Amino acid sequence: MIDHAHDLACVRDATERLLTAVAKLDNAALAQPSRLPGWTRGHVLAHLARNADALVNVLEGRPMYTSAETRDADIERDAPRPLDVQLADVRESADRFQRTGAAPADWARTVELRNGVTDSAARVPFRRWAEVELHHVDLGVGYELEDLPAEFTEREIDFLAKRFSGHPDVPASRVTDGTRAWSTGRDAAEPEVTVSGPPADLLGWLAGRREGPALEATGGALPKLPPL
Repeated sequence: MIDHAHDLACVRDATERLLTAVAKLDNAALAQPSRLPGWTRGHVLAHLARNADALVNVLEGRPMYTSAETRDADIERDAPRPLDVQLADVRESADRFQRTGAAPADWARTVELRNGVTDSAARVPFRRWAEVELHHVDLGVGYELEDLPAEFTEREIDFLAKRFSGHPDVPASRVTDGTRAWSTGRDAAEPEVTVSGPPADLLGWLAGRREGPALEATGGALPKLPPL
């Protein structure tokens, strides 16, 4: 059972960590490249703010974004803003998300995200938690995958493994950190490849943040994963 209230509290805590870190930057630092190709740190913050509003739309039954073009244009528009404006926007949009999440609702209902993807409403707070945590890492301000909460890392590995499950371009794989194991890739009676390593590196590989040099693949080469 997904505890959406617990996840909302985790989103709030993760947002505070991010805002505290970003508040130590300056306008020049926001204009510098993030770890995401083609995006500055300002782009990452603009995306986080607009994603919070988009998930409010999801929870309230509206389309997540008007269109892909509008989503991209909003991020480009907001990316160059100064630090104080960025901080206020991330905080205010996060507060709107928290207020929406606190409202009485049927959390078992199905909601629609981008590109026809559907999920239970109860999982939306975890999706937002992933946005905040991973994009905090993407900012390149000293917060690394190893710094992520252990609960989040384990759950995000599970989430991403399921996302690639059944994918025809990913070989049947067993993913393990030595104590826990997940299955992903094509359906098969037995895994073609076993990928093992520390949780942070497994998450980095699955999330497209690391190429996997610290991972060990047995039975075949480390699978190349499609973009998320």
